[in-house]
Amino acid sequence: MADSQVDVIVVGAGISGLSAAKLLNESGLKVLVLEARDRVGGRTYTIQDSKHGPVDVGGAYVGPTQNRVFRLAKEFGLQFYDVSEKEKTVLNVQGTWAKYIGTIPPLWNPIQLLDLNHVIRTINSMAKEVPCDAPWKAKKADKWDTMTVKQFVDSIAWTSTVKELIRIFVVSVMCVEMHEVSLLFALWYINSGGGIARLSSITNGAQEKKFYGGSQQLSEKMAAKLGPVVLLSKPVISIEQDGDTVRVTDNKGSVYKSRYVISAVPQALLNRIQFEPPLPSQKLQLIQRIPMGSIIKTIMFYPEPFWKKLDMCGSAVSDTGIISYCIDDTKPDGSHPALMGFILADKAREVIHMTKEERKQAVCEHYRNVFKSAKFLQPVDYVEHNWMSEEYSGGCYVSTMPPGAMTRYGRYLREPFGIIHFAGTESATYRAGYMEGAIESGERAAREILYEIGKISQHQVYQDEPESTDHPASSLENSKIDQFLPSVTRLIQIAMAIVLGMLGNQIYSWFRG
Repeated sequence: MADSQVDVIVVGAGISGLSAAKLLNESGLKVLVLEARDRVGGRTYTIQDSKHGPVDVGGAYVGPTQNRVFRLAKEFGLQFYDVSEKEKTVLNVQGTWAKYIGTIPPLWNPIQLLDLNHVIRTINSMAKEVPCDAPWKAKKADKWDTMTVKQFVDSIAWTSTVKELIRIFVVSVMCVEMHEVSLLFALWYINSGGGIARLSSITNGAQEKKFYGGSQQLSEKMAAKLGPVVLLSKPVISIEQDGDTVRVTDNKGSVYKSRYVISAVPQALLNRIQFEPPLPSQKLQLIQRIPMGSIIKTIMFYPEPFWKKLDMCGSAVSDTGIISYCIDDTKPDGSHPALMGFILADKAREVIHMTKEERKQAVCEHYRNVFKSAKFLQPVDYVEHNWMSEEYSGGCYVSTMPPGAMTRYGRYLREPFGIIHFAGTESATYRAGYMEGAIESGERAAREILYEIGKISQHQVYQDEPESTDHPASSLENSKIDQFLPSVTRLIQIAMAIVLGMLGNQIYSWFRG
C-alpha cells in the first residue's frame, strides 16, 4: 500500500491505535495502520506458552467502570472471569504481618488506623478537585505541581506504616517512587481512575477480572476486523506534513500518504520519529519530561494452589523483598496454579542486572517469607517480561510527570499538530494508564478527525460511555464513620483541649478555694 493515499494513517497497533482505526473505518474512511512490532496489542501481550497456554505478560486486568472495554469485549464475544479473592490477603509492612479480607489493611494500632483513614480521605478529596480533562486548571494546581507525592505524604502522615502503605500504592499503580512524581499528576491519575479504593481493589476494583484467553485478543479481534490494512514490522521513522497531505516513511524507506495521521505510540518515544515541520517546542519539552514507569511482570507456577489451604487467596502487599504486590493468576478452571507478582520502580531497576534464574530465586524466596511457607521454593515454571527493555514501549504501565510538568506542558498531550492527532492511554481523560483509557483516547482522536471533515459536531468529540449493564459498578465510598473519624492531629488537639479544660477547672478551683 506504499505510495497510495488513504484518509488516515494510524501509527501504532495497540488498543488505542486500533480503536481509532476501527471507529474511522466504521465511519466510512479509508485507514492504514502501521505497527513497529511483529504483533498487535502494544502494552497488552499474551504469550502462548507451550506448557501453560495463554499467559498475560502485559496489561491484563479489567474492573467495574471500564465500560469501553466491556463494550468492545461484548462486540467480539470475549468473556471475563473473576480474579480469586475468596480467601485472605497478606499484609507484610513495617514488621506487621496479618491476613485480612477487604481493601483496608488490618492495622491494630488505633493511631495508625486514624492516620491511614485521614491520609486516604484527604488524597481522595483533593483528587476530586482536579479536572480529569484539564488538571492544570485545578484551583491549587500550581501549588500541588511544585511538590512530589513523597513531600506531601511526609507532611500529613504521622506514622511510618501509613507512609509505606501509600508508597506501595504509588509504585503499584504508577510504577514510580513517590519522590519521582508530582502530587498534581498523582491526584489527576487517582481521580481519572475512580479513587484509591477503585484502583487498589480486586473485587469491584481495577483488578477484578481477566479475559478468558488473554487480553491481547482485544487487539487481535480489532485487527482481524480491519483486515490487511494493519501492517506489522513497520517502524515509522518520519512524518512529514505538507498542506493537506501527510507522508509517513517506515524504516525500509516505504512511503505512505494520507490526509491525516493519528499517532498512538507512547508519547515519551515521539522523539524517535522525525517530524517535518518539527514538533512545537512545547511538545518537544513535554516528551522529555514524561518517563515511562519501571516494571518487570512475573508469573510463578506451582503444582497446586496450596496457599488456599492456608486460607490465603494469593494476594500480598509487602515492603520487603523483590515483589511489592502479587495476586493469584491461576487459570479460571483451576489449572496451572500461579502467582503474578510485580517488580516495580526502584526494585525493578535494581534487579535488571540479575539473570532470569536469579530473579526467579529471589521471587520464590520472597513468597516463602511473605506467605510463611517453604512450598513456595518449589515452583514448576517461571515466566517474566521486562517492559523496560521493550524498544517500542520503554516501560509500563504509563508515562508519569515530575513536579512542574503537568501545569506547564500537560495541555499539549492531546493538542493536534496540524493534521497530526495524538492518542494513547497517556492522553486519556478517564482511566489513563488502563485499557479503558487507551480506547477512550483512540476514539477521541478519531472523532477529532471526523469533526474536522464535517461528519460529526464538535460536542460529539468527547463522549461519555454508558455504564455496562453486564458489569455494573458498586459504590466504594467510605462509610459515614470513616468520613467523620478525626485525623491524628485533630485527635491530639481534642486531647489537649480536654487536658487544658481539666487543668483550667483545677486552677479555678484552687483560686476559689
